[in-house]
Amino acid sequence: MHIELSPMERKISVANNQNANMKKVVANLFRARFPFLYISTWEEERVLSFIRSIASDISLIKTSREVITWKLTTGLVINGKPLHDTKNPMKALEFIENYEEPSIFVLHDFHIYFGEQNRCPDFQIVRKLRDMAVNIKQSIYPKNVIFISPILLLPVELQKDITIIDFELPTFEEIMGILDEMIDVNKQNGRITINLKENEKEKLAKAALGLTLSEAENAFARAMVEDGQLDVNDVEVILKEKEQIIKKTGILEFIHSDFSMDDVGGLENLKRWLKKRNKSWLESAQRYGLPSPKGVLITGVPGCGKSLISKAISAMWQLPLLRLDIGKIFSGVVGSSEENMRKAIKTAEAIAPSILWIDEIEKGFSGVQSTGDSGTTSRVFGHFLTWMQEKTKPVFVVATANNISSLPPEFLRKGRFDEVFFVDLPTYRERVEIFRVHLNKRLKDPRATGTFTVSEEILNKLASLTEGFIGAEIEQIVIDGLFEAFFEERSVTFEDFEKACKKIVPLSVTQAEQIQKIREWANVRAVTATPREDLEEYVASDSNSHDDICRLSGGRTIDF
Repeated sequence: MHIELSPMERKISVANNQNANMKKVVANLFRARFPFLYISTWEEERVLSFIRSIASDISLIKTSREVITWKLTTGLVINGKPLHDTKNPMKALEFIENYEEPSIFVLHDFHIYFGEQNRCPDFQIVRKLRDMAVNIKQSIYPKNVIFISPILLLPVELQKDITIIDFELPTFEEIMGILDEMIDVNKQNGRITINLKENEKEKLAKAALGLTLSEAENAFARAMVEDGQLDVNDVEVILKEKEQIIKKTGILEFIHSDFSMDDVGGLENLKRWLKKRNKSWLESAQRYGLPSPKGVLITGVPGCGKSLISKAISAMWQLPLLRLDIGKIFSGVVGSSEENMRKAIKTAEAIAPSILWIDEIEKGFSGVQSTGDSGTTSRVFGHFLTWMQEKTKPVFVVATANNISSLPPEFLRKGRFDEVFFVDLPTYRERVEIFRVHLNKRLKDPRATGTFTVSEEILNKLASLTEGFIGAEIEQIVIDGLFEAFFEERSVTFEDFEKACKKIVPLSVTQAEQIQKIREWANVRAVTATPREDLEEYVASDSNSHDDICRLSGGRTIDF
């Protein structure tokens, strides 16, 4: 029996060659006479192509079967022809039960009869399906029924009769197949300029992971028509498509980061560590034998660049940055907090490779040790820890914390984070770089600069005046100096910044005891984000010995 495939299905059938193992599993379920299967997916066309490829392959299923679909709008459709009076679900089920041919029935959106949005299921249909389960198993004609729906919804009465099949989103190979075909088609008409090396094409396909085939095809098409060409810079277009997925969850937030690593002054040790892991999520890295990095925990003094560098990773790696607000996870409805965490993780994995950023994680999980919420926080935290340990999808977790001592020890053990970095008060050299970043960023207008120039002499003077200042305080000094000059309607001078320095009482003075405790914790548990040469210069500038490094700066001095 010949089945004509649609153009979309022909494209999908090429990609489905990568799903041999999945095909074998589903074919065995068909042969074993499993009466009801349930596939939760948005990709109806891709699933239909997948099922038809199995139904016609006698090497898998032994007896070829006819694929018959049902929709509320068309009823049952056989060989492209709708059957009269089968839009009614009971009539359709009766036809299926009495049909005397080897067949696979695919029922679209049948979950509306299973009860949704606090509505009770249609018990007549549920009862009919339970009766059919026995008849389908015992029929001399091999038959199976597959429910396809965007959501997974099962009434309790049918949970023992229906088998759920996990139909994953398109693989890297499938998306590469779509991209290659679109490039080949374009070569024939020559309307779009293709400027992609093999590794750049791989980067585009990887960026599209987490999209359906239709969404990936739309993203590639959009990238082509926006500027008349397709190149590696079109990764940004792919990320915009992924942003739509995030917006619909309501739990995760898609962060548009305008920062780059050049906007981060100092922390060169951490920067080098991150730079070495760039492109580690590509297929070429996996072939090389490298696993995708799990994540990094950045702790240290507040206001010293932890959140800033988290945003800069996204720009360096060209991966979507998702912020998980732990507060949105917890809800007043019993059981919903655990489900929210599962949903957030599933979404992050769906658009992988991605970066999952959790800011001030110690505050979000502050109730782990308590029992005031009936253990909800502990269960959510436990689920998150298990996922971090066992995750296989390339989701890089960036967690920041100010008071790391409030987190349970199991959170810090190896296998969950690749490394724990400590960000301390900026050293002399780092303060120079932080001033350079903020002055160059803000001194754009000639009316503001006048004769003032950002010279090494000026930067060194400012760094000397700000011993013990955090990065946020240095930024505020630049802003306060500009306000002073703007108020007096003149260009800025060094004296404006010098005056601003004297006004600020740094955090290192107001919270000296807390900072010392953080440093003592980090000395044996974390790696300093500042390289050894900067620390030595810091110690030398204060006329201290090298033995004072551990006292003046927390974290082990390991260079990457």
